Amino acid sequence: MTALAELSCPTADSAFSAGDVAALPAVLPVVGSDTLVPLVDGRSVPYANLDVAASAPALRSVADRVTEVLPLYASVHRGAGYLSQVSTALYEAARRTVGSFVGAREDDVTVVTRNTTDSLNLLAGCVPANPDGTPGRVLVLDVEHHANLLPWQRSGGATVLAGGVSVAETLSGLRAELARFDYALLAVTGASNVTGESLPVADVVRIAHDAGARVVLDGAQLVPHRGFSLAETGVDYVAFSGHKTYAPFGAGALVGRRDWLDAGTPYLAGGGAVRQVRVDGTDWQPAPARHEAGSPNVVGAVALAAACDALAGLDPAALHAHEATLRAALVAGLSALDGVQVVSVWPDAVDPVGVVTFSVTGHDPGLVAAYLSAEHGIGVRDGRFCAHPLLARLGYDEGAIRASVGVGTSGAEVVRLVDAVRAYVEEGPQVRYAVVDGCWTVVDDPRPVPAGSGLEGLFATAAAGFLADAAGCGPAD
Repeated sequence: MTALAELSCPTADSAFSAGDVAALPAVLPVVGSDTLVPLVDGRSVPYANLDVAASAPALRSVADRVTEVLPLYASVHRGAGYLSQVSTALYEAARRTVGSFVGAREDDVTVVTRNTTDSLNLLAGCVPANPDGTPGRVLVLDVEHHANLLPWQRSGGATVLAGGVSVAETLSGLRAELARFDYALLAVTGASNVTGESLPVADVVRIAHDAGARVVLDGAQLVPHRGFSLAETGVDYVAFSGHKTYAPFGAGALVGRRDWLDAGTPYLAGGGAVRQVRVDGTDWQPAPARHEAGSPNVVGAVALAAACDALAGLDPAALHAHEATLRAALVAGLSALDGVQVVSVWPDAVDPVGVVTFSVTGHDPGLVAAYLSAEHGIGVRDGRFCAHPLLARLGYDEGAIRASVGVGTSGAEVVRLVDAVRAYVEEGPQVRYAVVDGCWTVVDDPRPVPAGSGLEGLFATAAAGFLADAAGCGPAD
């Protein structure tokens, strides 16, 4: 078995032995790694979760921590009871842990949110207006996930810039556009949720700050996979999600500079966000309380902090080598198959995270994904990944297929995916599929219904209709 610590960081052109890759173990245990799923041929196999970029499974240590604190749960911040005080301490300790995990500066604020989407919508209400009262200008690239595009468009101050065909061209375009107007903020992804590629953060920050603009980083795909520090990079704000950071308990975070958050529009109007309420007006709290009205998600915050602790305890070099090996094996294995193309935004990008999107020429991505699930027990994502402008620019208006890995992914799962796609290309599906309300499903699907699910079929028509309407864009993806 290949030792994790002995791996070097490969490239997509590296030569791989399927046996060596298959022997690579997961880095940390995750809940569900031993879950069996049924196949259409009557067998049951361990589920290969290669959809980590959408929602990562819970770390076992996170689940254990949640079980530990649930008996201590009570109201927070204003409760006099013993467990209320304990819960308050747990919540505030979690806030400090989460901020520390992303290198918060001494005067930064950590706001506990629901997810990255929630965080960026919150920040959109805090961007200072121009002196004439018009919305502050925000520059964003067309490569972004909708979570880092729609809030700025709705605020009325967004300019969407098409990315270049290379990193250098994209940086040059950002520099030129920032020089044209007085932008308040540059919103950019830390790592693409479509390809895993990214722009060099140091260059982005320097270009923006030279132009007098702040930087917010959509860290949903970066933070769970790479060490990141606000203090070291100079990034002004970072947003990320617990459900992508192996803590799917409903909490995320926005961490960054205090002044905008102290003065910005309170995200929710309600108890906990106020100092004093009168019939003729309200005095609001500063951040973070200003943006955390209502009863907070104590358990979710504790879970996210536990995930941050677990990831911070890993050897960064070993973690990086593990993911780089899996990603490079995916790219090499898929690229070697006839008719399979791996999607790239910036071919010159370095150190992409473990997200690989591909297409099979002449085949609907939804059919390929349905086949991988029904005949191989592999979970991937298909569609346009909440990145419609990018997929359109790259020529994938009908979508593509995305495989993604994380700390709970083994090399055997990656080899299994490559072998399954090869079987699809060479032999085709072994059962019949049809489109039902826009989604590919098995005709007369023989797989049993999960006990207690309440579904009449494995893929309920209502669920299929929702997915078709969403056009490949899952909730909080």
